[in-house]
Amino acid sequence: MPQKEIDRVQAVKRFLNLKISKEKELQHVIELAAKVCGTPTALITFIDEDTQHIKFKQAFAYHQTTRHDAFCNHVIQGDEVMVVPDAQLDKRFMNNPLVTGDPNIRFYAGSNLTTSDGHNLGSLCVIDQVPGKLTNLQKEMLQGLARQVMQLLDFDASVQLLKEQYEDARRAAIEHRSFFESSIDSHLLLGLNFEVLAFNQSWARYVTHNYGKALTRGNGMADYLLPENLLFFYKSYIKALTGTAVFDELQVRTVDGKAWRLIKFEPAFDPDGVIIGVSVNSTDTTQNMANKAMVATQKNSLNEIAFIQAHELRRPVASILGLMNILKIDGFIETREELVMLAAAAEELDEKIKLIITHASDADLEPVASEQHIA
Repeated sequence: MPQKEIDRVQAVKRFLNLKISKEKELQHVIELAAKVCGTPTALITFIDEDTQHIKFKQAFAYHQTTRHDAFCNHVIQGDEVMVVPDAQLDKRFMNNPLVTGDPNIRFYAGSNLTTSDGHNLGSLCVIDQVPGKLTNLQKEMLQGLARQVMQLLDFDASVQLLKEQYEDARRAAIEHRSFFESSIDSHLLLGLNFEVLAFNQSWARYVTHNYGKALTRGNGMADYLLPENLLFFYKSYIKALTGTAVFDELQVRTVDGKAWRLIKFEPAFDPDGVIIGVSVNSTDTTQNMANKAMVATQKNSLNEIAFIQAHELRRPVASILGLMNILKIDGFIETREELVMLAAAAEELDEKIKLIITHASDADLEPVASEQHIA
């Protein structure tokens, strides 16, 4: 199937699935078309791959026919109003079951239903059981009514598209907000004038708890910082506005004491890549820093143990080993099995102590970060 026909069929299916609100108006067009052309029957049809779908009709029994038998299938192949004065005399239709049997079509005229992008969906057509013809004025009026049908359908299509876009945008906003609010981290968006644009509840609760203020959109961020901390915060904000991200792990003074936080200042971009503000994200790392401090304490303890082992445990072992060496030189060890076992045990104990000292010295433990202060 050619790509043009694939696109046309897809357009047909969109309109077939359309929720139509202008049914009364479309039915009125059908009645007017029949009246203008002097026929008992008028139809609005859509042609997909294999079927002619009859969406609106007057004095016609069928809801659909095969595409092969549909007169309208010939209409969509061209651009002009197609008129068949007498189907029994037309080689294209004289053997058509819609002519030889019910509904016994003799006269037919149809005008394309054409989308704004040039796809012929079907037609507005009129039918009679006796031969007939149309004047030029009637043809023009049939074309005009076909355009009116498309305008009514396009209106509903536009409304449906707007509803779908609104629902998509609303769903995306809810999902984004849910993701934004579900984070345990504190998120803040500042504008080009250091004003608050957006924030999640985590940051709002932090401000309320520590400053006794309600974080409000549009207010300057300086209202929510202690004077001694404003300079650092503002300098980081200005640097991020230039396109450079700022990351720092700082000790924060709170009403409950002190806490550690990892704070990130990053430029915020619009869809065109233009910086519109600064995104500030803050993560509580107090527990992590406490873990580091605990690890440092453990390392100090291990070092103390290693020192004791090196200077206390090894002293008597060294004495025993020295004595064994003297006895070995004098040839006494080889004559007494007990002395041989004692020498071996002393050497094994010495190796164990060395191994413990080595592990204690090589422990890969991170030092605690130096203190900096920000509110």
